[in-house]
Amino acid sequence: MAENNEEQAAEGGKKKGKLKLIIGLVVLLALAIGLSVMGTLWFLGGSSDSGSEAENGESQEPAHQPSHYSSLEEPFIVSLSSGQGQRYMQVFVALQSRDQSALDAAKTHQPVIRSRLRTLFANQAFDAMQTPDGVSQLLTESTAAVNEVLKQEGAPAIDRVLFTNFVVQ
Repeated sequence: MAENNEEQAAEGGKKKGKLKLIIGLVVLLALAIGLSVMGTLWFLGGSSDSGSEAENGESQEPAHQPSHYSSLEEPFIVSLSSGQGQRYMQVFVALQSRDQSALDAAKTHQPVIRSRLRTLFANQAFDAMQTPDGVSQLLTESTAAVNEVLKQEGAPAIDRVLFTNFVVQ
């Protein structure tokens, strides 16, 4: 009978040892998963402060606002200055903004915007319009010209001018 009790005690010790081993492995696995998630969030730029701003009552803007587009009705066709004779440029223009009210204002003031852009386009040199830098500069100047008109009218600014078709000959 004493031998029987000793066998049961030995089996109970083995079971307790296996149970401790299983619990230890589960805790170790949970710790590894937690550290992996925290490391991933840290590398991706996540911060633990984002929850505190919402708790303080501060509103957060959405991460991405979609752009809205509006094309000007007719293409611009202008003659360019060139020492090689008569040269022409045809440009189809669209406006981009994340604020729909800016595009609505641009549509309202389209005659003034078209006049400004036509003057700007007509003052370009043919050789400059043959290079990517020249076209990029014209895009920048076009955006500034449109925003100047909108500013004078008290309207919000657009994000940029786009050339949807650009031909120089």
